[in-house]
Amino acid sequence: MGKGQKLYKKAKKLIPGGTMLLSKRPEMFLPENWPSYFSRAKGCKIWDLEGKELIDMSIMSIGTNTLGYGHDDVDNAVFEVIKKGNMSTLCCPEEVKLAEKLVEINPWAEMVRFARSGGEANSIAIRIARAASGKDKVAICGYHGWHDWYLSANLKSGDNLSGHLLPGLYTAGVPSTLKDSVLTFQYNNYEELLSLVKNNDIGIIKMEVVRNFSPEDNFLQKVRKLATDKNIILIFDECSSGFRETFGGIHKKFGVEPDMAMFGKTIGNGYALTAVLGKKPIMEAAQKTFISSTFWTERIGPTASLATLKVMEEIRSWEIITEIGKKMQLGWKDLASQNNLEIEIYGIPAMSSYSFKSINSLAYKTLITQEMLKKGILASTSFYASIAHKSSYMEKYFNELNEVYKIIKKCEKKEIDINKILEGPICHSGFKRLN
Repeated sequence: MGKGQKLYKKAKKLIPGGTMLLSKRPEMFLPENWPSYFSRAKGCKIWDLEGKELIDMSIMSIGTNTLGYGHDDVDNAVFEVIKKGNMSTLCCPEEVKLAEKLVEINPWAEMVRFARSGGEANSIAIRIARAASGKDKVAICGYHGWHDWYLSANLKSGDNLSGHLLPGLYTAGVPSTLKDSVLTFQYNNYEELLSLVKNNDIGIIKMEVVRNFSPEDNFLQKVRKLATDKNIILIFDECSSGFRETFGGIHKKFGVEPDMAMFGKTIGNGYALTAVLGKKPIMEAAQKTFISSTFWTERIGPTASLATLKVMEEIRSWEIITEIGKKMQLGWKDLASQNNLEIEIYGIPAMSSYSFKSINSLAYKTLITQEMLKKGILASTSFYASIAHKSSYMEKYFNELNEVYKIIKKCEKKEIDINKILEGPICHSGFKRLN
C-alpha cells in the first residue's frame, strides 16, 4: 500500500467522507489504489507522496487550472502580494480592479460581488435574486452547489437532482420547510419549464447554459423571452463553463444574456475566487439583506484572477483548450471504432466525458484508471483540458489507452472476465457513505 492510500485511511477516521470534495474521493476513481495526495504540481504533471511523476490526463483539479498547474505569471503575481500582505483592516484595491475588468468583459452586467467557492457564489446569487424579486420559488436546471436552497429540491421526491448532479444525495439537515421552494426542469425541455412557471409563482430561473448537451430549437432564447415576459430573474451558472469557449461566459456563444451570472474555477487558475455579476437594479438588492464574510476580502484571489485573465486574453486560452478538447474527443471516437466498442461522448470539448455502452461501463472505467496509472498517467473517462496538455502528452495517452481498449474489447467478447483483472473494487458512480 502506497503512502497516499495509508494517509487516506487515516483521513477517513478524522474527516467525515475522507475528503472535502466528493469529486476527489479516491473511490470515485480507483478504490484502494488511487494515489490520493500530491506533493507538488506543475503544468499538467503531478508528483505523489512518493515522488512518482504522473501526467494528469483527467480532471485537472476539477477544471480549475486551464493554464496548467503553477503558471508562472499567476504564481508570481500572488508571491508579490504575499510579500506585501494578504489581509489588513483596509480593503485590497485588486477587488475593485477585478470587478471593473469583469464588467468590461460582460457589458450587460454592472455590479459584482466576490466569494471564494462556487457553492457560496450560487447561494449569494439566489439570496440577491430572491431579495430583488420578492419571490421564494426557483426553477433550476443543472448543478449549483451544496447549500440548503439547492438540496431542498430533493425534499419533494428524494431524487429530483439525480439528473442534475448525482443520484442518492441525502437531505439530512436541510429544513423540511424548504420543500417545494426549488423545482427542477430538464435541459432542452422548454414545455416542462413553461409548466413550472404557469403553475408556480416562480421568481427566478437558474440554469447552466450548457453542460453535457447543446441547446436545441432555440431553447436558450425561449428561456430568455419567458423570463423577460414574466418578470423572472434569469441566472446563468457559469462556474464550470465560463472562459472555456469564449473570453467570458459561454452564453456569448449563443447570443443570450442573463440578468445575473456566476464565474468560478477557471478565473483564478487554482486560486480561490468566484464572482457574482448582475444588472444594477438586481445586484443592489444585496443591500436589503445580509451577505458578508471576512475571507472574501483577502487579496490572493483577486490578484490571481487579474493575472489569470491577463494571460487568457493574451494567448486566447479558450481557443487553445477547445482545440485540445476536440482532439481528445476525436481520439476517443477513433480508438472506440478501432476496437469495435460503443461509447457516448458528452460535454463541451474543454470539459469532455464519455461512457461505455455496456453493463460493465463502471468496471471498464475502473480498469482504465488502474492500467493507465501503471504507465504514469492519471486517467478516467473525463478530461478537462489545459494549455499545458501538449501534443506529446496526448500521443502517449492515446498509445497507452489503446492497449486498455484492446483488453476491454476482449472483455466485451467474453474472452476475459473483467472482474478477474480488476485489482480492487469498482469505482463509485455517485454518493455513498464511506464511514
